[in-house]
Amino acid sequence: MERQIYDRMRVLEQTHWWFTARREILAAEIARLPLPRPARILEAGCGTGGNLELLKTFGDVRAIEPDAESRAYAAERSGVTVDGGLLPDGLPDLGGPFDLVTAFDVVEHVDDDAGAVAALGRLLKPGGFLVTTVPAHAWMWSQHDVQHHHKRRYTRPAYRRLFEAAGLKVRRATYFNSVLFPPIAAVRLAKSAARIKGGDDEAMPPAPLNGLLRHLFGAEKAILRATDIPFGVSILLIAERP
Repeated sequence: MERQIYDRMRVLEQTHWWFTARREILAAEIARLPLPRPARILEAGCGTGGNLELLKTFGDVRAIEPDAESRAYAAERSGVTVDGGLLPDGLPDLGGPFDLVTAFDVVEHVDDDAGAVAALGRLLKPGGFLVTTVPAHAWMWSQHDVQHHHKRRYTRPAYRRLFEAAGLKVRRATYFNSVLFPPIAAVRLAKSAARIKGGDDEAMPPAPLNGLLRHLFGAEKAILRATDIPFGVSILLIAERP
């Protein structure tokens, strides 16, 4: 990602509605997995470390992150060991397999996405879990994707096939960020039609609006407890190593 994106994440990820609501949803999904306590956990592509405190509630955590400045910041803030490394072939020695590996909005950054998924799967113990998210729908491509150095956006079937090809068992594959999908899609399509390249999808809204958006997005954790969601801005996929 561009340097300014990493720097912005440091400021936004603790309070911005998208980051905070997504953590609520991910925490609920991980809590339903039959993990040992404490679990041995790896976050691949931890960025500036906004998810590490969440993951520490489930066990002993370490992380990998290719950006040196973000790696140092995440380690200092969280106390977690954060190693350098790149998917799929540039991973360090991480000291054995993990009960849980997470990759939140990571796979879309990697040229060889199939190789990245296979490499993440190899980090798991038998019976271990891989929890991932990626952006959905190529037609929603925007300047946001360009700034974040995304290689692609996914449909659920295409993303699922990466895990099946790697020999992993898909436990769940669902869209999410669906409540806000209509307005987000409308804005993306309008900008595309008008060929508008500027704008900031991650600007901090006023506090009342930020709270409302967090509530609307976070409410999806209750929906996801009951069923998969057939549409959304993002995809959540949970796989298991047989």
